[in-house]
Amino acid sequence: MYSLHGVIRQIGGRGNRNAWLVLLCGIGLGGMSVARAATLDPAMLPKVEAATFEVVQAKPTADPLTYERPLPLELLPYQERTDKYYSIGTAFAIGHNRYVTAGHVIMAGLGSLWGAPELRDSKGHVYAIDKIEKFSLRKDFVVFTLASPPSDDALATNTRPGLNQVVYAVGNALGTGIVIRDGLYTSDTPEQQDGSWKWMRFSAAASPGNSGGPLLDSNGKLIGVVLMKSANENLNYALPISEVLDAPANQAVIDTRAAYQLDIFQTVENGMFKAQFALPMTLGDFYRNFQERANASSQAELKALLAKESANLFPHGAGSSRLLFQQTRLNAFPTLIVRGANGEWGRVGSSSEHYTLSGNGYVDFGSAGRNGLVHLRRPDGVDPARFYGDATTQMDLLAQTGMFQRSVAGEKIKITSLGKPILEAVHTDRWQRHWRVEVWPLPYANGFGVVYSLPVPDGSVMLTRMTPPANLHDTRLDMDQLSSFIHVTYEGTLAQWSSFLKDSTLLPAVLKNIHLDVDYGRRFSYTSPRMSFAYGSDVQAITPDNMLWLGLRFFMDDGKAVWDVGDVDVWKDSTSDNHDNVNIQRYMAPPPGLDKDMSSRWQLLTQRQFPYNGVARPDGDLMEIDGVVAPASVDGKSPAVLYTAFYGAAGTHPQAEMKHKLDLLMKNLKIKEH
Repeated sequence: MYSLHGVIRQIGGRGNRNAWLVLLCGIGLGGMSVARAATLDPAMLPKVEAATFEVVQAKPTADPLTYERPLPLELLPYQERTDKYYSIGTAFAIGHNRYVTAGHVIMAGLGSLWGAPELRDSKGHVYAIDKIEKFSLRKDFVVFTLASPPSDDALATNTRPGLNQVVYAVGNALGTGIVIRDGLYTSDTPEQQDGSWKWMRFSAAASPGNSGGPLLDSNGKLIGVVLMKSANENLNYALPISEVLDAPANQAVIDTRAAYQLDIFQTVENGMFKAQFALPMTLGDFYRNFQERANASSQAELKALLAKESANLFPHGAGSSRLLFQQTRLNAFPTLIVRGANGEWGRVGSSSEHYTLSGNGYVDFGSAGRNGLVHLRRPDGVDPARFYGDATTQMDLLAQTGMFQRSVAGEKIKITSLGKPILEAVHTDRWQRHWRVEVWPLPYANGFGVVYSLPVPDGSVMLTRMTPPANLHDTRLDMDQLSSFIHVTYEGTLAQWSSFLKDSTLLPAVLKNIHLDVDYGRRFSYTSPRMSFAYGSDVQAITPDNMLWLGLRFFMDDGKAVWDVGDVDVWKDSTSDNHDNVNIQRYMAPPPGLDKDMSSRWQLLTQRQFPYNGVARPDGDLMEIDGVVAPASVDGKSPAVLYTAFYGAAGTHPQAEMKHKLDLLMKNLKIKEH
């Protein structure tokens, strides 16, 4: 994810990057009330009031979501439920049709699902922004005009204020109206990047919504623009008004530090986001120009980050071997492959919540880093074609769990449908897996839900993230990369596999070279470029309810990284934890110096020692037996790949019976690779 230093300020109202987390966003202001500081000349108050405005955004008029019951909006405070606008900050006039607010306040409209930022005066009149005339991302200010400005009231300026003097912070504090609060101008602090200017620090109180408001001296003259709080002390920061007045005319200047980081490692790519473009231009054109440059900058940062890490990325980088050579692990819940602090690549993420659906369906939900991970098991009664072809069907199944909720007046209301996505696309990852990409608008929270859904035989697995509108491009850049680091087992009943394999658009490239031939009650066969095997009902019953697991995994093949099947497991009964099953598993000779347990297991395999010696053994309530099959020898070399054949049956069974079943299984196991 790309982040810009200096873009988002700490008292920036609801135009910040976490706006989507606000479950009921916006606080209405029926009209402005001025709380008067006793020491400010009362004669100044009307002029301050006339020159100071709220910055507002119109509430969305349409809601694509549906709810379990009507929202209890009548429980909200009167102003909040009747106001048609969200209040996001403060602005003020500095001359004839010239207005100033914080840069991050105006940027709250970038890609927003709410209305464009506008100004509202003390009488409730709303004024549309016309042209952007000056802008600085790093200094965090914007100068603009209005399409139909009110009176010419403007604040007089003082560009040389004295330290330790009384000052007044004016602004829309906490969305309750314009208030004036007093304090002292305490000090100047060099800006953080290279000390190009000095912030004004002051002790007058400032709250969310104050951003972009004026800082006045004791005579009511404008000395600065209120922007942010101090992280470590009870002081606030303002930009000297001289920095606004002296800034280049008719220019947007972008010159700030930027960073990019992915959730697969701790490395951060630090750089600069630098650009300029000519002004004036309409607000819409300004947003488009800024977004184009921001997108290009984030793409460049990501490219630089991946180039920096190219030699260390899984599966080629240091620390990859353990994951590449460990025994195949079956897990229907998706995990994210990440590099730990020890430099080793491993899988993270596990299911933390389980929701049951009708028709044997269920939803498992967990997380990894900033991402949600989901496994959705398709209910038996849901048509496969509709499930795989209609994004709304899948999302509505998630909504049935009650996992989507909206808080209103302290009550949590279940969202029963997100409606339809505003974007549907397909992303093919490095391993030729085809992810369905959907973007779902959440207008009440001014955010998007982004879902990357991978079709699997029993339903789908999902990589999800919530994002503010301005970050949608960066979020998709992230998720495009992360999708190649998702580890998932493909599993389903034989009936589910049959439906899944009929639609070639759902299949990753590797499955297009794998063939299943199932004759219920008689024969099951599996064929791939690496191996094939078959068995009849004399080994294990063959029914539509058999559960087939394909342990797809990452490994090296002739020096090339591949994603292929390392384990084929067929359960007799899909509902039993202690199950009869047939299993064919692939093992590779581990490189020297890897884990001792891997080298020990390889030695047992090559020497056909216990438990790979064809001798039945009890394991809990299951009897198990393994044998080893090697590829044909080439030039007398020891094989680098071995396969095991396994048979397990519940209860107690004699050696002869178990060995007979194993022999039948091994008879039809053909290894095609070397």
